[in-house]
Amino acid sequence: MLRWIVSLIFVVQMYVAIVVVGLAFAPYALVSREGAYGACKTLSRWVFWTAGWMVGIRTEVRGTVPDGEVIVAAKHQSFLDIMMIFTALPRAKFIMKREILWTPIVGLYAQRLGCVPVNRGKRGAAIAKMVKDVARKFTEPGQLIIYSQGTRVPPGVKKPYKVGTGVLYAELKQPCVPVATNVGVMWPKRGILRKPGVAVVEFLDPIAPGMDRDAFMERLEQVVETRSDDLMREAGFDPDGRNH
Repeated sequence: MLRWIVSLIFVVQMYVAIVVVGLAFAPYALVSREGAYGACKTLSRWVFWTAGWMVGIRTEVRGTVPDGEVIVAAKHQSFLDIMMIFTALPRAKFIMKREILWTPIVGLYAQRLGCVPVNRGKRGAAIAKMVKDVARKFTEPGQLIIYSQGTRVPPGVKKPYKVGTGVLYAELKQPCVPVATNVGVMWPKRGILRKPGVAVVEFLDPIAPGMDRDAFMERLEQVVETRSDDLMREAGFDPDGRNH
């Protein structure tokens, strides 16, 4: 019960921080993209700090963080991996669901960062529009983050990888950097309770452009899922169904 209460206090102060930081940086963010990056990274670092001493979650980034134009294809388990990946990368933008654009404060910053909204309900048409929007918005060098399963997936749950990542890989002809994580073990997709532990995102070896799309998707899923399972076991969770 005490851990749940402390977790609730942590979650409440985090949302207060989103409002405070979002409003404080808004004038700067409206006139400069640097203001948007500054706000999001300031907020993320605040969350990492408070997570450490309030609920015992320590964050750790592993692997070689890319700094050029790449696709970053990441495992997605909770809000925490969004902040960790974004903060690690020098110039990140996301493929995101369109509904986020209408979220107060968050939607403003998503637009200022150059994120690409996707209507997930239109399938083929959504993929075609995504490719077009990415090409239009990729006027500045940076890292395009896509969650290949399309949503947050709790630890131990298997969900297929969507073809959108393969389409972007083929169209952009850029390296793809897979990212594995275990953050869902400590910070769940839903609910208040936060558990202590080391939350890890790990940048894996890049996949060079030029692979057949189906072969690329198979390799991407294999390396991300295998390494994510390893990280979850390291955190004390058996992705095959047995908690330690």
